[in-house]
Amino acid sequence: MSDLNFTLPVIWALLLGVAVALYVVLDGFDLGIGILFPWFKQETHRDQMMNSVAPFWDGNETWLVLGGGGLWVAFPKAYAVIMPALYLPIIVMLLALVFRGVAFEFRWVAKPAHRKWDIAFAAGSIVAAFAQGVVLGGLLSGIPVENGQFAGNSFSWLNPFSLCCGLALVVGYALLGASWLVMKTENDLQQRAHAFARRLLPAVLVLIALVSIWTPLAIPRIAERWFSLPQFYWLLPVPLATALLAWSCWHGLRRQHDAQPFLSAVGLFLLAYVGLLISNAPWLVPPSIDIWQAAAAPSSQVFVLIGVCLLLPIILLYTGFIYWTFRGKVKPSEHYH
Repeated sequence: MSDLNFTLPVIWALLLGVAVALYVVLDGFDLGIGILFPWFKQETHRDQMMNSVAPFWDGNETWLVLGGGGLWVAFPKAYAVIMPALYLPIIVMLLALVFRGVAFEFRWVAKPAHRKWDIAFAAGSIVAAFAQGVVLGGLLSGIPVENGQFAGNSFSWLNPFSLCCGLALVVGYALLGASWLVMKTENDLQQRAHAFARRLLPAVLVLIALVSIWTPLAIPRIAERWFSLPQFYWLLPVPLATALLAWSCWHGLRRQHDAQPFLSAVGLFLLAYVGLLISNAPWLVPPSIDIWQAAAAPSSQVFVLIGVCLLLPIILLYTGFIYWTFRGKVKPSEHYH
C-alpha cells in the first residue's frame, strides 16, 4: 500500500469523525429542546425554548450533510453497504427532521392555532433522536456482508441493543437540551430546566454504563480491545474522565452554575463518542470493511478534499460568528421573527 493510499482514508476518516461529533453535540441540544417540549406546558416557556435555538438549529444540521456526503464520496463501498442495511431507520430519521424543521417555521405563523405544530416539533425531535440511536446500534452490532455487499434483510438492524442505543440517545439529547436551557434562560424556565437536568443526568449515566457493559459482552473484539493488557491501562483514562465530567455536571447543577452543566454534558457525549471510536476503529462497517477497503480512488479523494479544505474554514468561522453573536441569555420578550 502506497503512502497516499494509506494516508488519504485516514484523513477522510478523521474529517467524518469530526463532522459526526459536531453534529451530535450541536444538533443534539436543539433536538433535546424538542424532546423536552411536551413537559413544558406554558406558552411563554415554549416560545423561549424555541427562541433559544432559533439562530442555530438549521446551521447545526450542516454537519449531518457533511458526514453523509463525505461517506458517499470518500468511502463509497461502505456507503453501499450501510445504506441498504439501515435504510428504514435512516429514512425515518430524515423524515422526522423534515417534519421538525417545517414545524419550527410554521408554528410561529400559525399562532394561535399552532397545537399541531407543537406536536410535530416534539414528535419529530423524539423520532429523529431515537432513529439516530438505532442507526448507531445497528452499525455497532454488526452488518452482515458477503462479497462486499449487504447480505441481510430490511430488519437486520432491529435488535435489543439498537433499541437501547435509541433510548440512550433520546435521554442524552434531553440532558443536552435541559443543560442548554440552564445556560441560556433565566428565572422560572431556568429552574424547571435545572430540575429536569438533575433527573436526566443519572439516567444518562445508567444508560452509558449499560451500553458500555453490553458492548464488550456481546462483541468479543471490543472486549479484547478494552480489557487486554497493556491496552487496558492506556484506555483507563476514558472511564475515569467520564466519571469526572459526570461529577462536574452534577456539581454545576447543585451550585446553580449556568455554563458548567452544559459544557460537562457535552464532554460526556464526546467521551462516549471517543469510546465508540476506540472500540471500532478502523472499521467503517464492523467487522467486515475498514477505511482502506472502503476508500474511493485516491484521485477522487484528493479532488473532494481540496473543496472541503476551502469550504470547511468558512463554515467553522460562520458557525463561530453565529454562536458569538447570539451569546448570552434569551429574554422572554425576544422573538424568532
